[in-house]
This record gives sequence, C-alpha cells and structure tokens, in this order.
Amino acid sequence: MLKSIEVQGRTEEEAIELALEQLNMSRDDVSVEIVEQAKTGFLGLKNTPAIVKVLYEVREERSELVHTFLTGLFEHMDIDVSMDLTENDKSISVVLASKDPGALIGRRGETLDSIQSLTNYVINRGASNRCRVNLDAENYRQRRNETLENLASRTAGKVVKYRRNMTLDPMNAFERHVIHTFLQDNELVSTFSVGSEPNRRVVVAYGDGKESSSQSGSPQYREWR
Repeated sequence: MLKSIEVQGRTEEEAIELALEQLNMSRDDVSVEIVEQAKTGFLGLKNTPAIVKVLYEVREERSELVHTFLTGLFEHMDIDVSMDLTENDKSISVVLASKDPGALIGRRGETLDSIQSLTNYVINRGASNRCRVNLDAENYRQRRNETLENLASRTAGKVVKYRRNMTLDPMNAFERHVIHTFLQDNELVSTFSVGSEPNRRVVVAYGDGKESSSQSGSPQYREWR
C-alpha cells in the first residue's frame, strides 16, 4: 500500500531529511515530489520554506490483506460474516461464522471452495512468497473430511474384496486430494483421477491398477453417493 507525508524545511534537502528521519527510512526506500520550492525574500525577509511530498510503500500483513479482501467480498455478496484468522509461516486459516452458513458453504462446499480459490488467487498474485489460505465454516471441512475418509475406507475394502477397480462420483480437487492422501499408505490399492473438470473422478484400483485396467471388457464397479 502506497502512503505519503508532506514535510517542510528551509530547503528541499532539509525537508527530505526531516521526512526520512520521521519515517526511519533511507532515500532509496522512498520517492519524492517537490510540492513547493524554497524561496528567499528580499534581503532575506519573508523566506518561503520548501514543501516536499514523500511517498513510501507500506507492506500489509498477509492476514490483513485476507481480512480486507474477504470483508469487501462478503459486503458485495450481502452476507453478514464474522472472521477468525490464524496465521503461520506458510498458511492462513480463516473460520467464518454467519447466520446463514449455507450461503457460505453451498452445495457440497462449492461456494466455500470458490471463495477459498479466489482468495488464494488475489493474495498470491505477483507474490514471490506464496501463502495458502484455508477457509472453513461451521466445521464443514472436518465433517466433510471424515465423510470422504469413510468413503475411501469402504471403497478400498470393496476393491480388495472383489479385486476390481471402483470409480467414485465426480469430485472437486480438494475432495480428490482427501481420497488420494487417505489411501496413499494402503499397499493393497492405488488411486488416480480420470476425466476433466467438473466431472473428474477418483479411481480406487486393486494393487497398482495395471492388471484390472488391462483386462479387456472387465467390469468396473462404480459407487454413487
């Protein structure tokens, strides 16, 4: 964020030095505009001081940027929302509360995911040090994670029992990641995704999936939630 101050001095250089002392910055950290040059009156009387405008960049904390962006977004959506932000070195967690949490979460979390994606794009645009913003409302993420992990566990059990791949319903990237992560240490099955958005699906395969996928005409079990 760009800010500025105006300072006067007997000369332009003195005004600049006074501004730098006030800001505790070096000359390289600011840009200077001469608002009014110093003038010497007749016989040294009625001298006019110099006035300079010093512009400097203020780096907002990432959590402040997130709060400012979300506040404006929710005002535009006409939703009254309170926020609780927690920041660490690599991520910011935002817990949202509203009288209408359904409007924040949306069908299967689609609205919440969209807000989270948009926030991450805006906050990290042009940034060299990226930060992950995680949004949640009404403990939806944890409840959804538990549902997906239960689904992954049941599906893996059926895959091992029948020794056939099973293809799940279309999921967004966040949900697919939960399935992949939960089953990554299961040596009896493997997972991969097929299709394109918004119909991209997770396949839970027996073993490494090569044998069952190479069997011509072999049926694939599909589980619809």
